[in-house]
Amino acid sequence: MTRSWAIALALSCLCFGLAADGCGPRREGQPKVQSASSDPDDARRARMVETQIQARGVRDPRVLAAMRKVPRHLFVDAAERGRAYEDHPLPIAGSQTISQPYIVALMTELLELPEKARVLEIGTGSGYQSAVLGELAAEVYSIEIVPTLARSATEKLKQLGYANVTVREGDGYRGWPEHAPFDGIIVTAAPERIPEPLLEQLGPGGRMVIPVGGFFQELKVFTKQADGRVVEKDVLPVRFVPMTGEVESQPTPKD
Repeated sequence: MTRSWAIALALSCLCFGLAADGCGPRREGQPKVQSASSDPDDARRARMVETQIQARGVRDPRVLAAMRKVPRHLFVDAAERGRAYEDHPLPIAGSQTISQPYIVALMTELLELPEKARVLEIGTGSGYQSAVLGELAAEVYSIEIVPTLARSATEKLKQLGYANVTVREGDGYRGWPEHAPFDGIIVTAAPERIPEPLLEQLGPGGRMVIPVGGFFQELKVFTKQADGRVVEKDVLPVRFVPMTGEVESQPTPKD
């Protein structure tokens, strides 16, 4: 989850880690975080995007604009804020981490979200990935299994004006059917098998980005076709914390 860490191989770089106004006209209910022109950390965010994200192949202008805008330093402990825009995860409450910026950007780009998208996030963590999604989507529904993280992320997102992001404490295995279907689902912890309820909640054309596996994990994209078929694509090797909760009681797939 955004509290996850990943080790990703991309464009011949081994990336260690788990997690604007330029995005077009603001829709009602979208966040009102401080604009880059008045933010003292805007230069650090710009360098982060240029050297850590664009240099590794992320090209979606909406994703890049969101990464330049969302104040990552506000989602980490005060003692870590000097390192907020470096190329690695950082510790947060509950012995978890905020994900590496590159992984956040890559997974967001892989969703290929349409305008006015409805997104489900499994693993709110610090709320940083939620905020990035909130810049791109009309509605973001996020589930966090760790109570302290769910509460702190809710408060932080509220403070920053992300009225289009709703956080719920609970097990994300069965998703959030009341708000399905979703245009995109992002999972930031690794199950050993795909949670079928999440695939069922994808709408036609929807995409789910999820790390899958035990010791060896692969970041995958599942796309639901118009006829209901699901197409699977491997992206790159990663290392995330295991998904916990109900998924742990499900049968482990056999090779």
